[in-house]
Amino acid sequence: MIDLRKKKDFTAEVFTSSMNDIMFFLMLFFIITSTLLNPSMIKVSLPSSRSSQTLQKKEINLTMTKEKMYFVNNTRVPFEALESQLKKEMAISPEAFIMLRFDNTLPIQDLVNVLSLGNKLNSKMIIATAKAH
Repeated sequence: MIDLRKKKDFTAEVFTSSMNDIMFFLMLFFIITSTLLNPSMIKVSLPSSRSSQTLQKKEINLTMTKEKMYFVNNTRVPFEALESQLKKEMAISPEAFIMLRFDNTLPIQDLVNVLSLGNKLNSKMIIATAKAH
């Protein structure tokens, strides 16, 4: 006689006890690598240029985002305090030039306002651009 009864049902189990360790190490890895990439860069879409030049001198980074926030060496500065902050930076390193990193969507008047500050301080200013494709 043939036994037609169902055999015991097979149940698949997934052991997740080691998942916590794996997730912890992945999180730790991504935190460390994200801070090592470039921890102090401010995201700005630069205007494009066909030619480029790399400078190796001391520079003071002046960044303006599309939200019109100003950053001097990655420190947020209101426009009213921009001149005094640039004076402080120029006093620390007088041979430095100011690297202007402006978002390409900003009106030209914002750039002219900053350029006139640089002219008033008698500083060298360079506009950063992205390489055109």
